Amino acid sequence: MDLVDELRKGSVRALAKLITLVENEQEGALTAMESIYPYTGNSYIIGITGPPGAGKSTLTDKITKELRRQNHTVGIIAVDPTSPFSGGALLGDRVRMQGVSNDEGVFIRSMATRGTLGGLSRATADTAKILDAFGKDFVIIETVGVGQDEVDIIRTADVSILVVIPGSGDDIQAIKAGIMEIGDIFVVNKADREGADKLVTEIRVMLDLSSNTREWSPPIVKTVATEDEGVDTVVEKISEHREYLIKTGTLASKRKERIRSEFTKIVEHEIFRHFDSLIKKNTDLFDKRIEDIADKKEDPYRLAKEAVQIIAKQISCNAE
Repeated sequence: MDLVDELRKGSVRALAKLITLVENEQEGALTAMESIYPYTGNSYIIGITGPPGAGKSTLTDKITKELRRQNHTVGIIAVDPTSPFSGGALLGDRVRMQGVSNDEGVFIRSMATRGTLGGLSRATADTAKILDAFGKDFVIIETVGVGQDEVDIIRTADVSILVVIPGSGDDIQAIKAGIMEIGDIFVVNKADREGADKLVTEIRVMLDLSSNTREWSPPIVKTVATEDEGVDTVVEKISEHREYLIKTGTLASKRKERIRSEFTKIVEHEIFRHFDSLIKKNTDLFDKRIEDIADKKEDPYRLAKEAVQIIAKQISCNAE
């Protein structure tokens, strides 16, 4: 509670400590999030995704500069691959965001995927809430970029930006249906390369084919992020998309759907935590049952049902 109070007073130290608390699932993390939640819902969350090498970090840096020029405060969550040794973020995208790293109105945190296929760990969503409660106007989540698994971002962000580049096979990647459904705004970065116009055309054709299922027509913006070209247009389109969501009431429904998804993940996490605790308390019995399964004396399906029933009884007893 002290950390939450300090957070609300603008303490960057408390902000960093709370993020570490939830990322490492330390004692008190759940209680802290319960206290933080009433102060959330004010930040606008921007998701930036796309294949590796598309220039997402540079674009994030430039978008942040433009938002700061407009006097907005920004929190950045740079989601990196997980280190096989420490479990932490591997790349450290802050290296590529040096242009805003010393800005007092910007807070940057690198986070690991922790093995989640969708590219976002549960701690990412919690960190976005902490930055929201801290008072950041915008929270940018830059994802690791692993191709079609990168769909979690649409459940977390208010607006999803898909970044692609010409001339490296990304044109093929971009027109896959799974990826196409992610983008609210498409950015063809490194547009000074040959093939940029062709890629824009391919994306537009695919969007036109699927336009009957979309009320919002995703714009396609060409940028050269390293040269600041087109970045102001991207920020302009973010603003237009926000106005559209508010005007149509889609923002409220989108956030309700996010709550539903987050609630499901929290329940799954709590069940897993109880199961993990159950195993640790009954290691010998669990190992014996595993041996029985291996010897075909039992089957994993029945054991799973029993485990769920035991956990359900424990949760029910705790609730009473």
